[in-house]
Amino acid sequence: MSAPTTTATGPTTATGKRRVAFASYVDDNYLPGFLTLLRSLVLNNPRTCPDFVVLYDDLGPAAVSAIRRLYPRIVLRRVDPARYDDYVKGDQGSYLVRKAYFVLDVFRMSDYDTVIALDTDMVVLGDLGELLELREGIGAVEQFFPEGGAGRLNSGLLVVNREYLTGEFAARLDEVGRSGDYDVEKHDQGVLNAVLDGDFVRLDRRFNFVKRRLEGDLPVPDDVVVLHFTGRHKPWNGGEVGYERAEEVWRRYDLDDRELYRAFCALPGDKHPELVVHYGTRLVEECGADSATLLATGTALHSMGRYDEAVDVLLRVRDPKGVLDPRHNLALGRALMAVSRYDEAEARLLLATQDPAVAASAFGLLAECAWIRGDRQHQVAYARAGLDADPTDRKSGLLLRRARAEERRTAPGADPAEQLAHVAFYMDDQGNAGDKVLPESVRLVFDADASPRRWHSVHAHRLFDEPLLEEVNARRGLVIGGGGLFIPDTSPNGNSRWQWNVPDETLERITVPVVVFAVGYNVFDGQSYAHRRFVESLRLLVRGSVFFGLRNHGSIERVRALLPADLAERVVYQPCPTTVARNLVAGWQEPVERAETVLLNCAYDRSGLRFGHDYGHFLKEMADAVTALRERADVRYAAHIASDEKFVFDLRREHGISLPVVPMYDMSNAEIWAAYTDCRLVVGMRGHAGMIPFGCGTPIISLISHPKLAYFLDDIGRPDWGVSIHDRRLGAVLTERATAVLDDHRAMVDDVAKCQQKLWTITQNNLERLREPLGLAL
Repeated sequence: MSAPTTTATGPTTATGKRRVAFASYVDDNYLPGFLTLLRSLVLNNPRTCPDFVVLYDDLGPAAVSAIRRLYPRIVLRRVDPARYDDYVKGDQGSYLVRKAYFVLDVFRMSDYDTVIALDTDMVVLGDLGELLELREGIGAVEQFFPEGGAGRLNSGLLVVNREYLTGEFAARLDEVGRSGDYDVEKHDQGVLNAVLDGDFVRLDRRFNFVKRRLEGDLPVPDDVVVLHFTGRHKPWNGGEVGYERAEEVWRRYDLDDRELYRAFCALPGDKHPELVVHYGTRLVEECGADSATLLATGTALHSMGRYDEAVDVLLRVRDPKGVLDPRHNLALGRALMAVSRYDEAEARLLLATQDPAVAASAFGLLAECAWIRGDRQHQVAYARAGLDADPTDRKSGLLLRRARAEERRTAPGADPAEQLAHVAFYMDDQGNAGDKVLPESVRLVFDADASPRRWHSVHAHRLFDEPLLEEVNARRGLVIGGGGLFIPDTSPNGNSRWQWNVPDETLERITVPVVVFAVGYNVFDGQSYAHRRFVESLRLLVRGSVFFGLRNHGSIERVRALLPADLAERVVYQPCPTTVARNLVAGWQEPVERAETVLLNCAYDRSGLRFGHDYGHFLKEMADAVTALRERADVRYAAHIASDEKFVFDLRREHGISLPVVPMYDMSNAEIWAAYTDCRLVVGMRGHAGMIPFGCGTPIISLISHPKLAYFLDDIGRPDWGVSIHDRRLGAVLTERATAVLDDHRAMVDDVAKCQQKLWTITQNNLERLREPLGLAL
């Protein structure tokens, strides 16, 4: 059988990121087995937490409650028994037969890209990572029969990928099922075997190790990942003679809820934050938790952006002697900062400085807290104390350098009446190259002079307090942007819940015209951002602004959905100024000849949200593309921040390929523009590794791992200039498109200019609307 013709890389997400799920058919009879399966899954795969789809036709409320207590991402999906009425079934009343057919509903789960079906009489004993990384076909273990059975897949475990999760393939299964043209005794695998005819990916037997291999009470081999208790006799209903050691393995996971919660929380190493929160909060609520569990739960809540809950959990920590572990004070101080309870945060962090093991981290946070509050004296003192405790402490060093850099952003003697105030994320030295270019690009739209003489800088992450309010109201107007300021977690605060740390009452007292310019709504696939405080702050900002422009239509759609109709219509499109840079920079020179260079960029912040289970695939495909492109050009790596260089290290370690690095984080804005102009193509994963070279007139191909890249390409009508990092053929597709650019480079440069001109026209029209409110020169 040939594979179905329908293919996709991930229709459910803007980036093409695979949606992965586990699935099982469950009813009350097999509920004990399923609960044990869940326990074994999380205890042996603590870093993994995809959806688990429970297929059922008749589960009682108590069963549903028991299931939900064991796993945070349960998706209940009722199946229709009547769907299989026409199948040739043998014993109509047999649960085994019903279950066998209902598993075929896995092939109707078209809202996922990879589904791993597990039977309820299994226990998971090892890492399922290899199954999660399987991206094509149907994976299964070949049947085990003493008398032979080659070419037939076993029951119980299936890895089903996108091309089979279609109505087309499910219809073919129905057709064979109704015809009766299959082995009735083998039920679901009979239908599948008849349709697949041996065409499936063979998985190692350790992923579906059937009990029958252990006849005579043999021990379970150490390498078994999934142990399958086939047959009518199950461990929870009496078991079977001759398999005592196998059933003892099953009983290790036959735990009550509290035993599971404690066992999971006691596991060493990294754990998925959703699982930590799910079990930790239940321990806290139901029977109390020790300080280590409270610390882990609070830290996980913080990592998920649930800052108020993190504070609540961490405040539960009590020490009988009245002295908290410094690690708890450190975590609590950080969480209190995230909800803008700065006095309490400072008190906790000062206590944490008493322990040399965490003193440097505590001083770094104290310096940041002082900076947020505009207290430069304490900022410098705490930063120096942090460096005394640990000369390599990054945050302390950064806050000390920031104090010096902010002095350079002010112009002594400048006339406030001649300035615009500018709220932006001002990048530190050796920070993200894209965010360094952004503020200057925004300013150049309004004024050819982007210097402190004409602009008053207000860092978005600073608390917008009375002194800052007075400074802003003394200027001609306030520009907010650009960049992805609508994001919850870069520098969290409790005042607005987005990147500008502004309380409502202060925002309402701004008297000068407020312009929101080219701001982005920057959530990843899989992130949610609907906090009530954010929505309230957003509505107040829209209501109080004379112009509210977002940098792509994807952001516009997301933000309008949070606004009432009268405010939603005020949200308009304003492209990021970096995309029209050569129209802004004075004396811009078009290159006479570009270097035979391709610049490549990748991003590693929030790697789990970017790559999911596909990083190994991505690296291998990129190795293939780099090798091919080197036949055409000099391939170099453009690192926007130092951590971007992980790609270079991984590529050399895993595939033996070395790339020269262009450290853009060490460059000035002029040097960044020059580097992106003097090349023939940029292949970038960061948003501004696409928008900046595009603004310089250079052809781009975007490696899409964040929706904003797809949004930009849609806005300019060139979605084919992007390729998902999850694409099965990433290397081949990237090579093909890059080669096409290099083959017809002049035409591509002209096409970039054509697209850019449309953005420049939109920008000029928007600017015309702002001339009167901001008093801009004609």
